[in-house]
Amino acid sequence: MRELQLMKGNEAFAEAVIRAGADGYFGYPITPQSEVMEYLMAERTEVRTGMVTLQAESEIAAINMVYGGAACGKRVLTSSSSPGISLKQEGISYIAGAELPCLILNVARGGPGLGTIQPAQADYFQSTKGGGHGDYKLIVLAPASVQEMADFAGLGFDLAFKYRNPVLILSDGAIGQMMEKVELDEQKPRFTLEEIKKNTPWATVGKPKDRERNVITSLDLDPHKMEEHNHKLQEKYHRIEENEIRYEKLNCEDADYLFVAYGTSARICQKAMQLAREEGIKVGLMRLITLFPFPKKTIKELAAQVKGILCVEMSAGQMIEDVQLAAEGRVKISHFGRYGGMIHTPSEVVEALKLQIIKG
Repeated sequence: MRELQLMKGNEAFAEAVIRAGADGYFGYPITPQSEVMEYLMAERTEVRTGMVTLQAESEIAAINMVYGGAACGKRVLTSSSSPGISLKQEGISYIAGAELPCLILNVARGGPGLGTIQPAQADYFQSTKGGGHGDYKLIVLAPASVQEMADFAGLGFDLAFKYRNPVLILSDGAIGQMMEKVELDEQKPRFTLEEIKKNTPWATVGKPKDRERNVITSLDLDPHKMEEHNHKLQEKYHRIEENEIRYEKLNCEDADYLFVAYGTSARICQKAMQLAREEGIKVGLMRLITLFPFPKKTIKELAAQVKGILCVEMSAGQMIEDVQLAAEGRVKISHFGRYGGMIHTPSEVVEALKLQIIKG
């Protein structure tokens, strides 16, 4: 039986990770995501479930604590906002290279630099292209509601352990701070040591007599072996692309034009779509739920059906590059963005559609 509550997005995520059986959270405060750690501490997770909640001395320390916990087969996570996620990039690359599961929440804010505490979507490149060094990918989930902030906590852990890969939830300051009703799952128990040994045979939980030592590392000084490891990683990313694409199509069956958006921008596009249809303009919405894997095939199919596509982002234009590649030049594609912490209005989106796609 799911429990109904009224919560902020950040709080819903924090409650959901507790209920998902998380073992440890390691973070550092930064607006607009500080409620995640504050909520976990207020809930006294060590008493409630045995989950460790720790404020590290820095973002760099926090991600390396996640690295250590993940190496032990534990369900561990961190959260931050844009500049803090930038500081974690080296550790994220290490974790991806070592093939460890973990959960990372970015409640994005405007930039570049310290920027503002208002919401933005200018971390798309960092999230989907590998913000750190080397050839690696994160599974990236983009919530568009408080409910999805909660739902993606459990889903994120499931995907992380299924593929032994970090999962990033790319939210923003609007979704993190807004309040909506949310249904919460029942409490799941944390894994016991025996369950960890059974379910994660790669973890560093002590060496039994009947197997070799488990060594967790992303280092191999032999370039031939390092290339083999990279081939293995790329094969895994291809499996993720084959099996884990998630999206939502709204009113696309009869659409002459298409909005492509995710997160807060997708919410705005839903209203913009309604306004446009009231004017007789048949618009559909393709809402991305996974940013990696990216729904290339579906966008390619839609591009062959419509007269134009407007990519709506709270950035100067990042996701549009992937949309253009997927569409393969089949249709006109334009971008409408607000950035630096500014948010579109639905009427602005409709006007951009008219000026850039219909009249343009």
